[in-house]
Amino acid sequence: MKAANFVLAACLIAGACMSAPAAQAQEASAQQTPAQQAPARTLKLDGRALALGGSLAAPHLWQQYKQRFVSSTGRVIDTANGLISHSEGQGYGMLLAVAANDRAAFERIWAWTRANLMVRDDQLIAWRWEPGQRPAVSDMNNASDGDILIAWALAEAAELWADVAHRASGRRIAVEIGRKLALFKSPHGALLLPGVSGFSTDDRPDGPILNLSYYVFPAFARLGAVAPEIDWAGLSQSGLDHIKRARFGESGLPTDWISLRDGAPRPADGFAPQFSYNAIRIPLYLAWAGLGDWEHYSAFHAWAVGKRALATVDVKTGRDVDRLQDRGYASIGVLLACAIDRTPAGPEFRALREVEHYYPATLHLIALAAANLRYQSCVKG
Repeated sequence: MKAANFVLAACLIAGACMSAPAAQAQEASAQQTPAQQAPARTLKLDGRALALGGSLAAPHLWQQYKQRFVSSTGRVIDTANGLISHSEGQGYGMLLAVAANDRAAFERIWAWTRANLMVRDDQLIAWRWEPGQRPAVSDMNNASDGDILIAWALAEAAELWADVAHRASGRRIAVEIGRKLALFKSPHGALLLPGVSGFSTDDRPDGPILNLSYYVFPAFARLGAVAPEIDWAGLSQSGLDHIKRARFGESGLPTDWISLRDGAPRPADGFAPQFSYNAIRIPLYLAWAGLGDWEHYSAFHAWAVGKRALATVDVKTGRDVDRLQDRGYASIGVLLACAIDRTPAGPEFRALREVEHYYPATLHLIALAAANLRYQSCVKG
């Protein structure tokens, strides 16, 4: 979870950040009027659950990544965000270690996570650790995407290395996700709250709040191995349904933060109405899982493949906000082209740029692992 978003969410728990007329005006200006639709296409996706172990198949890239972003103690460092660490980064690091079949690195990252972020009174993970601060964890809230990534990584590690302790740890976190973050009896269908605090109908006047990039679809397909009593398939289907419904403005793209207060999705109050650094992961997770149909992908495909330059988008105005110039962001388009068109990836897909920060570099390696796992014909040679 990006730091500014979560801090803002905490500030909004006590009440709305705008008046009702302002909220209505925002809603009216961001109606779900999809972008001009490209002709419907039939996709040939295979949504089978696939084991992640060894899928990265690029040891030189993993070594570069470790040297730049993983400390000797196992802390994954967000180089563009004050050198903080967070549950999301620890989860990505653990997943990439499994994908690289690097058990030593996995154990270091997991050990640091346990020692520094598992400080709550439950099995969930505090979302942010800040160097130079005492205490380093100043916000005890969790972030459900970080919890899911870590539980999934443990489940994958348990299978790859036949480790019952990792299976037990993954199960404890996964069961807690099902108990505290998944709302299976919601009038909106199964919902995944972004955190235990700050996003429910009790916490916010415009709640419940969703962040669709927290629906980590490839994880849901695998977490049943450690927590079969949780309806992961139902949570996955609900996420797919919400992706189709949460289409705003001419771009037809979802915002990072979405309110379901009135049933129909709309941009959440107090957050920028933008398709931004969170939501860009939605098509990555869809393609990684091999799920969805053309309606799920069309707006993302137009954004990632059809535009000359990637950017975050203000869904109200349709204007680009921040240019996403790092190559790691472009890897999302490469993966979508693989999944939808079977377009071969170029040689740059197997190279990390030295100037890239943690987040785009991470998205790059995740997209490469996903392509190796599910779309091998795109990355041969």
